[in-house]
Amino acid sequence: MTQSTRPARRTLLAAGAALAVVMAGPAAAQSAADAIHQRVLTLDSHVDVLLPGANPRSFAADGKSFSELSKLRAGGVDALVYAVAVSTGPRTPEGYAAARAEADAKLAAIRKIAADHPSDIAIALSADEVRQIVGQGKVAILIGFLNAYSLGDDVAGFDRLQRQGVRVAGLTHAGNNAFADSSRPQAGAGEEHGGLSPLGKAAVARLNDLGVLIDISQLTPKGVFQVLELSRAPVVATHSAARTLADHARNLSDAELDAIKAKGGVVQVTPFNSYLLPQAPDYPARLAALRTRYGLDPTKSGYQGGDDLGQPQRDAFFVAYKALSPQANVKTYVDHIDYIARRIGVEHVGIGTDFNHGAGIEGFKDESQAPAVTRELVARGYSETEVAQIWGGNFLRVLKTAEAAAKP
Repeated sequence: MTQSTRPARRTLLAAGAALAVVMAGPAAAQSAADAIHQRVLTLDSHVDVLLPGANPRSFAADGKSFSELSKLRAGGVDALVYAVAVSTGPRTPEGYAAARAEADAKLAAIRKIAADHPSDIAIALSADEVRQIVGQGKVAILIGFLNAYSLGDDVAGFDRLQRQGVRVAGLTHAGNNAFADSSRPQAGAGEEHGGLSPLGKAAVARLNDLGVLIDISQLTPKGVFQVLELSRAPVVATHSAARTLADHARNLSDAELDAIKAKGGVVQVTPFNSYLLPQAPDYPARLAALRTRYGLDPTKSGYQGGDDLGQPQRDAFFVAYKALSPQANVKTYVDHIDYIARRIGVEHVGIGTDFNHGAGIEGFKDESQAPAVTRELVARGYSETEVAQIWGGNFLRVLKTAEAAAKP
């Protein structure tokens, strides 16, 4: 569907949905939306896998993962991409070895999740296998990878990862590495590569050859455009949002959205609070004052260093830090999905939560609340076919296209 016809059709559909709610009543409307949610294949394209001993803030209030099996079943979530993500550290043999060990542990943890629940969960190695596993009544897990820092300067490391089951891969996380610049570089680092380094450009070609879907969520705009120029296959942003609605370095501009569409790719929207609503103009000053009050460096960003505080200071700091920002909800979240659908088409937008890494908003705090997103989409006039595209169809389409680009 073209961009020019989308707004008019959406307005008509939304008006029809609103009338249906009035005529049928809220309970009937919710029931209808929930039935749609159960019928479509629902896929979350980015969830961190947790290791024992991880930061307690990475776990839900019950002490468990935001994506553990009972929550997936309660929310009717059929598939997810577990990301093997590591922190960026010094470019030394010791730093690379530590990151490699962390990545290997997370790969093993993903396999253990499936091994511990053989009747309920299976690892998929392709888009078709996702559909087959879901058709068997199981949750399908795809393995993702984020941050080539753990590879040092070895492009061939992607071959090993692909053999180990990785089917989605992003070059950076927070902090630049030898392959590419991050949208959130280390203090003072800036754009040292101007987007992709020669290693990063070689990695794009290698990932295409391997049939691995490239994730551009954490790159700088220059890096995004370079990947789009070089890649033979569509790409995905597994957990991003619209920069026009919230001017955050992790979000995508209209120009980036348009370019992703032109390549046939898809943008998976994350319910990460700070990416969904713009900060007040005085936010930097209030953050600096808060950090000073707790003895933290006021020139650093976010909650850096907060984990080093002793309790109860640490808990109090994080409560105060969260209160600095406006709080998003499901409507705010779907505003970003809706904006992207209107801008580049419903066939280019999807859902990637970033649960277990700080994501979660009012009404969509973990996988068990996934139906709330479908209810809001239906209330806005999205058809069942469109809901199916957003919840998994679009992602599986680009994954399959990336697979087809592989070289024997």
